[in-house]
Amino acid sequence: MQLVSTVAEWRKLRATYRQGGRRVGFVPTMGALHAGHRSLIEAARRDCDVVVVSIFVNPLQFDETQDFESYPRPHDADQRLLAAAGVDVVFVPKVSEMYPNGKNFTVQEDALSRELCGAHRPGHFTGVLTVVLKLLQIAAADRAYFGEKDYQQLQLVRGMVAAFFIETEIVGCPTVREPDGLALSSRNTRLSPAERELAAQFSAILQTAPNTDKAQQQLSAKGFAVDYIEDRAERRLGAVRLGATRLIDNVTR
Repeated sequence: MQLVSTVAEWRKLRATYRQGGRRVGFVPTMGALHAGHRSLIEAARRDCDVVVVSIFVNPLQFDETQDFESYPRPHDADQRLLAAAGVDVVFVPKVSEMYPNGKNFTVQEDALSRELCGAHRPGHFTGVLTVVLKLLQIAAADRAYFGEKDYQQLQLVRGMVAAFFIETEIVGCPTVREPDGLALSSRNTRLSPAERELAAQFSAILQTAPNTDKAQQQLSAKGFAVDYIEDRAERRLGAVRLGATRLIDNVTR
């Protein structure tokens, strides 16, 4: 497994892979890796000859400086997981590498990004789309893998890729869950033991409530602060808070 920290280093490697006709699969992450990330890596491993994972905690997508600074960064554990999963290259750029011009240039979407999570986190998806566009341009991969847990993000990334004629195929992968149904997330580590026990009710109520009003009532009654529960096409999407932790999820209907 090779560790690279600059765009120039990766481009040299990428050129050798291209010359050899090797397909590149890319998994962008913010670290604090878990089995959900590993499932994306495994999908890339099945499809591609070379698997590249980026670890970059993107400051542009955080609402609060405190949230950015407290985001978990378990470097050693992440490296062990990546090595065990058979990753070929890990791209770990600094903020100055990803934002050489600061925040002067960003990507803004003016419809879906303002709804659902976007309505509760203004500017969040501008940060997400900006860094994903940069990473896709840098990686120049054949395929890039994203989890369906972040379903709104997945749809926005697909829309951006189509709008900007990016040749990388975006592959959505199923949400990975704990045995009790809680969707895996790096933020789950912030839950207290009591909050963690309660958190499993989130996905259960999304799946079983007859409509969104009932789902919101049931969640509120159990102590969740509900940002939204909405039905969109074949999905029911929701975002809630337990203490200081925000959880998102979606289920098929």
